[in-house]
Amino acid sequence: MGEEKKITKKASSEQKELFTAEKSVNQKKVDKDNSVSKVSKEKKETVAAKTESKKSIEKVTISKVSAKKSEKKSASVAYDENAILHLEGLEHIRLRPGMYIGSLGDGSNENDGIYILLKEGIDNSIDEFSQGFGDKIDVEIKDGRVKIRDYGRGIPLGKLEQCVSDVNTGAKYNNNVFKQAIGMNGVGIKATNALSSYFRAASVRDGKMAVVEYERGVKKSSHTGNTKPGVKNGTYLEFVPDTQMFGKYKFNMDMVEKRLWNYAYLNPGLKINCNGNIFVSENGLEDLLIHEMEGVSNPVYKLFNYKGENLEFVLTHTASLDKFVYSFVNGQSTEDGGTHVTAFLDGFTKGVNSFFKKDYDEKDVTCGLLVGLKIGLDNPMFTSQTKNKLGNVEIRAPIIQETQAAVDDWLRHNPDVAGALEEKIIRNMKARDEINNVTAKQVREAAKTVSLRIPKLKDCRYHLQDGAKGANSMIFITEGDSATGSMVGSRDVSYQAIFSLRGKPENMYGRKKTALYENEELKNLTFSLGIQNDVEGLRYNKIVIATDADNDGFHIRNLVMTYLLLYFEELVLTGHVFILETPLFRVRNKTKTIYCYSEDSRDKAQKELGKGCETTRFKGLGEISPNEFGQFIHERKEGDSEDVGIHLTPVNIQTLKNVPNVLEFYMGKNTPQRRDFIVHHLSEEIDA
Repeated sequence: MGEEKKITKKASSEQKELFTAEKSVNQKKVDKDNSVSKVSKEKKETVAAKTESKKSIEKVTISKVSAKKSEKKSASVAYDENAILHLEGLEHIRLRPGMYIGSLGDGSNENDGIYILLKEGIDNSIDEFSQGFGDKIDVEIKDGRVKIRDYGRGIPLGKLEQCVSDVNTGAKYNNNVFKQAIGMNGVGIKATNALSSYFRAASVRDGKMAVVEYERGVKKSSHTGNTKPGVKNGTYLEFVPDTQMFGKYKFNMDMVEKRLWNYAYLNPGLKINCNGNIFVSENGLEDLLIHEMEGVSNPVYKLFNYKGENLEFVLTHTASLDKFVYSFVNGQSTEDGGTHVTAFLDGFTKGVNSFFKKDYDEKDVTCGLLVGLKIGLDNPMFTSQTKNKLGNVEIRAPIIQETQAAVDDWLRHNPDVAGALEEKIIRNMKARDEINNVTAKQVREAAKTVSLRIPKLKDCRYHLQDGAKGANSMIFITEGDSATGSMVGSRDVSYQAIFSLRGKPENMYGRKKTALYENEELKNLTFSLGIQNDVEGLRYNKIVIATDADNDGFHIRNLVMTYLLLYFEELVLTGHVFILETPLFRVRNKTKTIYCYSEDSRDKAQKELGKGCETTRFKGLGEISPNEFGQFIHERKEGDSEDVGIHLTPVNIQTLKNVPNVLEFYMGKNTPQRRDFIVHHLSEEIDA
């Protein structure tokens, strides 16, 4: 892997030539934030009409909210022909961005919208490479501005404007042009256009060029012309995510690089140059697994690499009992799995049992399995626009059959591997039996001491087992009675539960699972979650750690995370664990109090409330009065400011190999190293 990443490379000469050629076509470059091009009177009227349409929507929304408060709905809004509005595609994307990119976010989470905008731009270039056109992509991310240049065929010049602005327009629908493309729904880059304060697209084909520019989805200019000699074919995109939509955002380059490495692993031979860093892989999924295994443990047997027409996987077992599957569909990471993952695991188990002529349980066969899985599909059906989970049911049987045959054949030709694998399966069986036998007895004993009404649990009405009614169920893990008291009076009892810790729970690092049921508080928490027998019994969709924003609160957060990662890691891996973000500041005067999550919002609040306002660094959840607490644990309503509504940060594991080291450093018996780390970072200042 060390040879794959080359640092500090300059942008390609072709990219510079394109930038130069572009300037020759479009002499006046639009300024970074406030550029305005001249438009005809007719276009101004069109823009004005669209603005009025948006204002009408806002008026209707505001009227509806007011109507609910005053209980005079019929008098507030007239439901007639004038209330029926038609929105163009880009207008609808701006009005309902969640339908197209999921959450907005500020860049602190890898699934935030700005990364989806980046992905949509790069996906088009990846699709070109997958069809055999262009083996490198240049990416530049600087000061919130993104530039992407590929060297594929280039979008047909006469269709450039439609391809970046007309929803449901594109060549991805034509399987004769794009086979197994990532983008399939005709939205992708249009969402990037609509949700950017500035957007530019350029296409070069055989010495000719077309350029089109937009601001917040509204076209500002378009040009065609000739390029300088030698400029290669391809497509260039440039955009600045709109702060009106995303607030004050920032690209986390660690998250960007993780995404770029995935592109490299899935497309061997493709070279991506991002800010001078080179991302390239020669061995694809094999490189991915080698990277993930660094520092964890030696594989039980050498990597098995299988490559069929539309199915590819690389796998091995490690000494761990945890199973990790990195799955992809048409180059898109499916972090939430889907039908292809369950079918593969079924096929792998069937192949193993077929060879050994046994009936091993799938859990025993797959414990410790580490696999990179990639499939190609002409018409993938994802469960959301962000494409994290595959839903095609018709692929199950073919994947099971092909995987079973490949595994059976592999074991027949590698008897040494077969022996090592069966030994691993037997060890898994013994380990699981030991855990299950001990914990089953302890669970039975613990159940006798846990009353039907678990101490410190304020339960909700609906749970995951209640279907749609419990789909949004969540449990807040809080510290102390003050925070719990504030939340109890503000929560929605239908789907929000609260478990109150008495203080700092015990540090369980280095302890066996049997010790879990010897700790009264963690035992009660485990029963509250419903996972005393298996994580499949989880009662809530979201486990929300809600602690104060101080040293004690952070320590308690670490202790709870240690408990979850040690004994119920699957809950973290499957996206069930969240951190409740609390306000950083409280700004108030005699008549109004505003809680702020950022320094920018604090400054705005101070300006709104005037010079006589009081500003304090916010510390604990218990400091909020119960009648105000609701705004921090309920969904934000349309029209509310970014400081209103629940702020949840999902807990993600970026790299599996780092988990043991992180737990050892923060929770293990390495006091001198931790002390040195703390002393070294004491000088860091906090703007209060």
